[in-house]
Amino acid sequence: MVFAFLRAVTDLFAPGLRRIVGMSVIFLIASFAVLWIAVAIALDHIALFGWRPLNWAVDLLGAFAILALSWLLFPAVATMAMGFFLDRAAGAVEAQDYLGHGPSRRASVAETVMMTLRLMGMTILINLSALPVYVLVPGINLFVFFGLNGYLLGREYFEVVALRRLEPVVARAVRRRFAGRVFVGGVAIAGLFAVPLVNLVAPVIATAFMVHVFEGLRRIEPELPAS
Repeated sequence: MVFAFLRAVTDLFAPGLRRIVGMSVIFLIASFAVLWIAVAIALDHIALFGWRPLNWAVDLLGAFAILALSWLLFPAVATMAMGFFLDRAAGAVEAQDYLGHGPSRRASVAETVMMTLRLMGMTILINLSALPVYVLVPGINLFVFFGLNGYLLGREYFEVVALRRLEPVVARAVRRRFAGRVFVGGVAIAGLFAVPLVNLVAPVIATAFMVHVFEGLRRIEPELPAS
């Protein structure tokens, strides 16, 4: 799995992925810039108290809260924003490293939308539910964060890749069969999303990583269909 991760990082510089990486960085920066500007304007027009210094303090705390939540929910928002590019990223990695598999199964627009919305909804719900632990239980909060997000991200990114080659029911069965590997991969992906700047290209690395993980499973489980 370490080798698969290193190959995924190297894939960032492959010709087929350079454009997707560039679009990922620009798109995500623009998306969060619009969000932060909108929140800043909203906070600027909200006066909760008659004393201006107290309103400034509230605005400052609100800004820090938005930054913290942006970092916490970044994996879900980034994956949703990049949802329609991830299949293209997986295809670029397959074309470079896994020739001869034949055409992939095309996921429908509805399937892609449902997958990304499911990840976003579950990530927001679970992380907000765990927010008291993140804030009040230092040390343990890291294990909780990586455990929860490792499960969610491993599950969703594996299915993004597996659905290119398997029917949905089969893809989910394979994910459950190799749940341990998928979870460990998800923890590595959660680590990427936790690092500032690296998180801008994390969706692309995560997709390439899971392509290599999936292909590794195909080598040890030859009965998995090739297309």
